[in-house]
Amino acid sequence: MMGAKMAESLRLTCLACGQANKVPSDRLAAGPKCGICGAGLITGKVAGIDPAILARAERDDLPLLVDFWAPWCGPCRQMAPQFQAAAATLAGQVRLAKIDTQAHPAVAGRHRIQGIPAFILFHKGRELARAAGARPASELVGFVRGKLGARA
Repeated sequence: MMGAKMAESLRLTCLACGQANKVPSDRLAAGPKCGICGAGLITGKVAGIDPAILARAERDDLPLLVDFWAPWCGPCRQMAPQFQAAAATLAGQVRLAKIDTQAHPAVAGRHRIQGIPAFILFHKGRELARAAGARPASELVGFVRGKLGARA
């Protein structure tokens, strides 16, 4: 077809296995799956990740909001349902993941986490913004959309 434009391909790391996937931007809403493990790439759910997957996923073409938390942290546990609600609201625009700083203490040091829960918004290998402290899902969504502007 003359004049037809190919959809841009986005790099998305599988938050289950860490495999890089290319997904046409016009297929994001179609529930794309990992070519290796078959896990959903855009689920509207929070994914628990490890440092290796974080190192890959923070470079993705779709923004990633990461919750740095620990199981002993009361505010972190209270924040979990709010973070999940934000993931559902932002599905297809931003992916949300969490990393356990007790199980992976080096990741907290590498990202200069001084208190938890802490949230860092990554996009294409850059830290765009960070926030700390438990908050309602609506504030998290507003924080992300404010930092991404028209993108979310």
